[in-house]
Amino acid sequence: MATFLYKLGRFAFRRRRFVALIWVALLAVAGVGAATASPPSNDSFSIPGTEAQKAFDVLEQRFPGGNAQGATARVVFRAPAGEKMTDAANKATVQKTVRELQSGSDEVASVADPYKAGGVSKDKTTAYVLTSYKVSAMELEDKTRDALKEAGEDARASGLTVEIGGDALEQMPETGATEIIGIAISAVVLLITFGSLVAAGLPLLTAIIGVGIGISGITALATTLGLSSTTSTLAMMIGLAVGIDYALFIVSRYRAELAEGQEREEAAGRAVGTAGSAVVFAGLTVVIALAGLAVVNIPMLSKMGFAAAGTVVIAVLIAISLIPALLGFAGNKVLSRKVRKAAKKGAEGEAAGEEKPNAGTRWARFVLRRPVTVLLVGVLGLGAAALPAASLELGLPDDGSQPTDTTKRKAYDLMSDGFGPGSNGPLMVVVDAKGSDDPKGAVEQARQAIHDVDGVSSVSPARFNTDNDTATLTVISKYKPSSVDTEDVVHHIRDEAASLKSGTGAEMLVTGQTAMNIDISQKLNDALLPYLGLVVGLAFLLLMVVFRSLLVPLKAALGFLLSVVAALGAVVAVFQWGWGGSLFNVEEPGPIMSMMPIFMIGVVFGLAMDYEVFLVTRMREAYVHGERPGQAVVTGFKHGARVVTAAAVIMMSVFAGFIGSSESMVKMIGFGLAIAVFFDAFIVRMTIVPAVLALLGKAAWWLPRWLDKALPNVDVEGEGLRKQLAPDSAVRVERDERDPDADLTRV
Repeated sequence: MATFLYKLGRFAFRRRRFVALIWVALLAVAGVGAATASPPSNDSFSIPGTEAQKAFDVLEQRFPGGNAQGATARVVFRAPAGEKMTDAANKATVQKTVRELQSGSDEVASVADPYKAGGVSKDKTTAYVLTSYKVSAMELEDKTRDALKEAGEDARASGLTVEIGGDALEQMPETGATEIIGIAISAVVLLITFGSLVAAGLPLLTAIIGVGIGISGITALATTLGLSSTTSTLAMMIGLAVGIDYALFIVSRYRAELAEGQEREEAAGRAVGTAGSAVVFAGLTVVIALAGLAVVNIPMLSKMGFAAAGTVVIAVLIAISLIPALLGFAGNKVLSRKVRKAAKKGAEGEAAGEEKPNAGTRWARFVLRRPVTVLLVGVLGLGAAALPAASLELGLPDDGSQPTDTTKRKAYDLMSDGFGPGSNGPLMVVVDAKGSDDPKGAVEQARQAIHDVDGVSSVSPARFNTDNDTATLTVISKYKPSSVDTEDVVHHIRDEAASLKSGTGAEMLVTGQTAMNIDISQKLNDALLPYLGLVVGLAFLLLMVVFRSLLVPLKAALGFLLSVVAALGAVVAVFQWGWGGSLFNVEEPGPIMSMMPIFMIGVVFGLAMDYEVFLVTRMREAYVHGERPGQAVVTGFKHGARVVTAAAVIMMSVFAGFIGSSESMVKMIGFGLAIAVFFDAFIVRMTIVPAVLALLGKAAWWLPRWLDKALPNVDVEGEGLRKQLAPDSAVRVERDERDPDADLTRV
């Protein structure tokens, strides 16, 4: 591996114009594809094998022409104080709005008159018009949304309070200025780390190119592959973070090779051969974790994982090819001004200062002196942060989590006040009575059984299909859609299905957005352990090959579990409990997004292994070259701590930049990943890892001889590369197999 990458690095350096041209051409092709592509087709959830999805499939078969997952909008009206929505003037305004909505677009499927469909509250102060569309929210044309907004504005002119809810106004999420701030912080960190504008600019430039290719490719294929708008946002988040980090490691190693006196082309080859090997394997762990999301069998989550994995692959390819090419263009400007001035004077650059211990060296020595204390403090600290995770409640965000100044949130609150909290998330019950001798009697029996369930506020009259063998019932819970109580109502209704089937032959299925959210949560919970086993197992094998050790990969996996549970605890504290919610614009605490735990496990595991590979590879490199275990830890921190710290701060700033998103899911993921990187990089990798290695000593690098022979030698440390590059007269160092701690012998 190292030898191949060494040759690739030298080739890219020599043929830099050719390599750069290829990447520019790829960016142009992807950009043209994105510019000519139609917008994403939909953001709907498809969850094969669940009751909610089965009910949607029945609806599509028995109610042809309808779209069970089409967009909906609720135009909610509130009468002025002292008036009723049944007053003649107010009623005329509502009916005029109904006509405007019916004629506003060809995409409208139906508009329900509230005075005929039971859309007026008991106190007559609130009414709502339910509009259904033939297509999903992401497929709605702009003119359809404009017609909906104009109808609301016209009604407001009459003096009524009018707000619009539902997913018909759903559009691409906005991230705001904080994303730019995150990139700006990354630039500052790079400048401080390298002391050179050129060196700082290279990782940013290549990361932007990589993300540009990745996002453009996703946009171009969105319609064909059914990718959602959130997919590109998350791919951008991860692509930026790893793109900057991978380039940072190679540029840093290139500068180190130059400082050792290597020629520029040789330094580029060695940087790609050594740091590039770590980049490839670190990237591979991220790809495994993201692609492994497919085991959950939720198509949207699988597509998000594959798209993000694709951007990581692009980031790795750019790091090992475009970076050495750009280093060829940069010349000596990649070095700091201080080093360039010293070189002109014939000095040895920064070599004179190498004897002075840096911060990484001092920290590693501190940990080695007090490994037990440091280990206990780190583990107990993460354990305390993880405590809130014990009360984790899962769900999917609804309009109640929107900012209070939005029309969707105002419509949600008006509906709750006028019709009860459950009106914002009605359940749809599908009664398939095709196998019943008395379909209408079976449907009526189902309706009565649902009405008697505790927590049910109301059940609508049945709506039959043209064959009169299938009916739908709209059920309103007494509780808000995202509550545990509503989840219990769904389970109780489903419990009644067995007795209905045995008594009448009819099948009763519960669906709707609320029921679908419950099914998604259950499916994710069921897939959690298999997913953990797959990802951790594959990554364990990969790290065992890289580090030639059993205990180091085990320690890496356990440390990851600590950091991810602690991060989930922080997410619960902020987004579910509301602690410090005002700092992150969390106006309505509620359940954590149901895919958050498994998505965080996938992404954080991959990123955690990045730091494990980059930091511990240096330690392994020092150990195989003869240093004692403790000194190898110090050497690893001496060369890697500064760069890993910079990489972690950059990744945190990129993720934190997405906290300003208008989309609650993106906001939550941005916060969760940022805090997870903080816990993993600074507490696990920089604190717990050296403490554990200090306690394990040489046992950390033990591997049974038979297993050592069976595993492939990928040479991440570049040992084979060094032997190949060393002249015949070079001194080689070998360890006495009989005594691994014996003095080194020169041969």
